[in-house]
Amino acid sequence: MGDTTPGLVCGHHHLYSALARGMPAPPATPTNFLQILEQVWWRLDVALDLDTIRWSAMLGALEALECGTTAVVDHHESPSAIEGSLDVIADACAAVGVRSVLAYGVTDRHGPDGARRGLAENERFLAAGGRGMVGVHAAFTCSDATLEEAADLARRHGVGVHIHVAEGVVDAAAGARLERFARDDWLLVHAVHLDRPLPGTLAHNPRSNMNNAVGYARPRSWPGKVVLGTDGIGADMLDEMRVAYVRAREDDVLATPADAWAWVEAGWDLVPEARGDRVRWSYGRVDDPWSAAFTPGIRACDAWVGDQQVLSGGRPTRVDADEVRARAAEAAQRLFSRL
Repeated sequence: MGDTTPGLVCGHHHLYSALARGMPAPPATPTNFLQILEQVWWRLDVALDLDTIRWSAMLGALEALECGTTAVVDHHESPSAIEGSLDVIADACAAVGVRSVLAYGVTDRHGPDGARRGLAENERFLAAGGRGMVGVHAAFTCSDATLEEAADLARRHGVGVHIHVAEGVVDAAAGARLERFARDDWLLVHAVHLDRPLPGTLAHNPRSNMNNAVGYARPRSWPGKVVLGTDGIGADMLDEMRVAYVRAREDDVLATPADAWAWVEAGWDLVPEARGDRVRWSYGRVDDPWSAAFTPGIRACDAWVGDQQVLSGGRPTRVDADEVRARAAEAAQRLFSRL
């Protein structure tokens, strides 16, 4: 049995994407980032209901735990099932034993009423004591008025805004539009095409950025804190760390695994409680960046969240993994039928 480390943190996730594997092909093959959004993700999120949200969150949390990730910072959108959606996700994560920091992504894509309902879900969840931030989809899908309302709501509740920023060229004006709103407690996701520094933490998602062909964010040049996220492609933070390293190395031969490991460690600033969680690994040098970067197959064997053991011998202790996967597969088929 190997080393024990604190629980890892996924700094940006979309748990609802856990059911997307195997979804029907889009009506036409996307050839740019906006088409990927329109033909894949915006078709998927509008088809979600509370039941599919629950099983996607259960599956996503289970897979996170199996990878030694005990905390997930999630950004959610389900335009057809907004009210109560954050409670469903929080309950699903808690059932598995994974910490969650949640936000609903406000957008004007579905008109003023959709934006109002998104803001209301963030406010309802936070006012009831939920652990979260105020979510915003992206500046290019929001009016200035909606951005201002989201920023004001976050200030009133003493939390930051969790927002995609300049992920693709379609949102290249985000920096100018957000400059007067952004604060140090904001979580700025992607920032690939950001034309100016903004206050806040950068959530770097290297695998997703490559998958969507949007470009490279050069996180080593970010003036503030950088954390690693997955943008919904699982929650294996050791694997994401390896991808982050090799992508940085491709850009700059002076990059080292220590850079990427520092981004893993910064996740503990987002969810400080995860520092007190423990994960026992199959390998004895997980917290050595060079070893972690070049050692395949490292597995989480046991995990404790607080004083509760939630993973034993690689199996969750609070849920039946086989049942979760079976129920999630059924939910995925129901979701696909709506596409």
